Amino acid sequence: MAKVKTIFECQHCGNQQSKWIGKCPSCGAWDSFIELKPAQIEALKEISKTETKKSLAKEICDIEIETLEKISTGDDELDLVLGGGMVAGSLTLIGGSPGIGKSTLLLKISSNLAKKGLRTLYVSGEESASQIKSRADRLDAVSKDLFLLTEICLENIKSELAKSDYKVLVIDSIQTLFSENINSAPGSVSQVREVTFELMRIAKERGISVFIIGHITKEGSIAGPRILEHMVDVVLYFEGDASKELRILRGFKNRFGSTSEVGIFEMSKTGLISAKNVANKFFTRGKAVSGSAITIVMEGTRALIVEVQALVCESSYPKRSATGYDRNRLDMILALLERKVEIPLGHYDVFVNISGGVKISETAADLAVVAAIVSSFKNRPISKESVFIGEVSLNGEIREVFNLDARLKEAKMQKFKNAIIPNKPLESDNLKIFVAKEINQVLEWM
Repeated sequence: MAKVKTIFECQHCGNQQSKWIGKCPSCGAWDSFIELKPAQIEALKEISKTETKKSLAKEICDIEIETLEKISTGDDELDLVLGGGMVAGSLTLIGGSPGIGKSTLLLKISSNLAKKGLRTLYVSGEESASQIKSRADRLDAVSKDLFLLTEICLENIKSELAKSDYKVLVIDSIQTLFSENINSAPGSVSQVREVTFELMRIAKERGISVFIIGHITKEGSIAGPRILEHMVDVVLYFEGDASKELRILRGFKNRFGSTSEVGIFEMSKTGLISAKNVANKFFTRGKAVSGSAITIVMEGTRALIVEVQALVCESSYPKRSATGYDRNRLDMILALLERKVEIPLGHYDVFVNISGGVKISETAADLAVVAAIVSSFKNRPISKESVFIGEVSLNGEIREVFNLDARLKEAKMQKFKNAIIPNKPLESDNLKIFVAKEINQVLEWM
């Protein structure tokens, strides 16, 4: 009788080895390998043997482009991130920390789509139907074509989908589902891979739009194998503090649109709603204070005015901390200030925070970070009527940024009076412009 080959699989990334090892060579996780039983190995082989129709190669000139019909979800912010709306037969993965609003948003979206006549099935493996109905009443998300199913078995969900012509499927969450073909616990790599593959096959064959909620790890990534993000069409992440009102939905993968757009939501008594006016959500006006500077960043096509806060204080054991800003870039700016401006920050704690829970990834906020740090160090307040826009290079120069006109247009709309920028704009009505090419020029103006 042939000997059954033993396989050990990492429960973090899905890496497979012929023997047990302590540390995964792929993801670096310790003590994460478990032995797969023979039934599990056979089930995985069956998954890979999917029936596919034989395709013939065609000249690229003969291929016609299909126009994708995008359906509005009834939420302007979500439509913006999706690239205009959801696509039939697509898989959308939404991740975020607990309590951020994933289930709340998708329940409301399910109701919006059901009200349009799209038969929607909301599957929950974490809450009872009574709990969901209670939240739906609070959100005013009760609709005739919205159906609830509390189930964690994939085969039962497939049976329910076969009974009726559903157009939208919501899974809350992917880590709670399991397939009877795999003899492992829900949330394991094998189960997530099998369930996601089946959902993808159903979505493509029947044209059902599938929304999947995914739990995240303490590092902030979707729990489970990385193949989960590769298989879906759209990956969205919720950002922000669950204790605050504002939430940001950011796209990290989108096969039907751009990933540069973000959606901004506000948590209210009636649930998660689109933030209609976000212009003054991330900064405060009023009395000038030290350690605070205003900048304008671009999130897709949207200009956001944000406040950069800095605290510099003397310390025997200096610490550096950045919230919402790249820590490595902060270290570079501090080294630049010590070398070029001769500010002795080596014996000072430096803390930088971006207000409102926004995470800045572009370099246009460098000048505002410099201004806030110097303002805190010298205890010299900066006027709340001024905005700082510019990238700071290693030699102390201030470089140009893209979409400067759009940023200044937003500054004029919010009635700012001064703008410190690296070059003269085309139009500057009602806005006093200070052109600065080097850091020293900015410090002299301050």
